[in-house]
Amino acid sequence: MSKSNMTRLFLQSPELGLASRSISVSGDLTLSHLKLSPTLTLDKSLLNSLYFSLNGRPLPDSTLVSSLPSQSTLLLRLRLRGGGGDGGATGAESRDCYLSMYLAKKPDKVDPNETRLSKWTTCALSGEPLVHPVVIDRLGNLFNKEPLVEAMVKKTLPKAFRHIRGLKDMFPINLEWIPGAEEAKSETRFQCPISGLEFNGKYPFFALRGCGHVISAKALRELKSDACLVCHKEYSELDKIVINGSEDEVKVLRERMEEERGKVKEKKEKKRAGDEKGEVLENGKKESKRFRAVDIAPANATKEVYASIFTSSKKGDFKETYSCRSLPLGRN
Repeated sequence: MSKSNMTRLFLQSPELGLASRSISVSGDLTLSHLKLSPTLTLDKSLLNSLYFSLNGRPLPDSTLVSSLPSQSTLLLRLRLRGGGGDGGATGAESRDCYLSMYLAKKPDKVDPNETRLSKWTTCALSGEPLVHPVVIDRLGNLFNKEPLVEAMVKKTLPKAFRHIRGLKDMFPINLEWIPGAEEAKSETRFQCPISGLEFNGKYPFFALRGCGHVISAKALRELKSDACLVCHKEYSELDKIVINGSEDEVKVLRERMEEERGKVKEKKEKKRAGDEKGEVLENGKKESKRFRAVDIAPANATKEVYASIFTSSKKGDFKETYSCRSLPLGRN
C-alpha cells in the first residue's frame, strides 16, 4: 500500500470518552471499515448505533475515506433512537414541541357571521346598536344620527367617512321594527315592511332617499313600481341607495355622489356668474342689474300705473294743497 493513497484523519468521541487521536487510513476504505479498526477498540454491540459526522453533518457508513479532506476531524457520535429510529428527535422532544405549539397564544378567529350582523345592526361610527333617528350616507353606511353629527361638529370623523361633509350627505331612514324583537332582545330587530325579510345582511336592502323607507330588493323586484311600496311617494332609480353594498356597488354610489356634487358646483358657478353680470361702465366697473317693476308688468297693464304700486309718485307732478298739509303733532 503506497503512502500516497493514505489519508490522515483526526478522530474523537466525547460521548464515548475517546480523546482526539490521529490515524492514517487507506483511501479505499469506508467509514464502516473505520469503525471496525482495532485502533478504536469499539464495542461491537454499539456499531449500528454509531456514526461519524464532519462539521456537524452526519456521514453515511458507505462514505469513502478518500472523499474526505486530509487532516479532517471526525466525530464519532452515538445515535439516539427516537420515534423514527433515525437518530433524530426523542419522545420527550416531541412532547415539548407539541406543548409549545398548543400553549402558544393564537390570534382570535373572527366569525364572519358576527361581522356581517354587526354592519346591519350597529352604527358604523360608534358601534352602538342602531336606534332612531338613524341616517344613511351616500355610500350606504348606517349611522345613529347623534354621534355622526357630533363627530362632524368636532371634526373627528375617521378618514373612511370624510365624504360626509354636511347634513346634505346624510338621509334619515325609517327602519321597520320586528314585533316583540325589542322585548326579546333579539339580535335582528328590523325587517322589510313588505316582504317581512329580516334586516340582518343575508338579503339586500335599499333605502329610498325621498321618503326614507327601507325595503328589501326582493320586494322591489317582485312588486315593480315607480312609487314607494309603503307611502306611495314617487322615486327615481337615482333615489335608491343600496345598504352595505359590495365593492362594485359602493363604487357606483361613489361615482354618482361625485357626479351630483359636480352638478351642484356647476349650478352655483352659473348663478354667481349671472349675479355678477351687468353693463360695463366707462371706468371699467360693472353695474349690477337693478330690479324694475315694469319688467314684470302683466301684459294688459299700463306699465306706469303698475310701477306706481311699487314706487312713490314723481315729485314734479305733485302739487301741495291745503287739505294735504300735515299739521305738527301737539298743536291745538
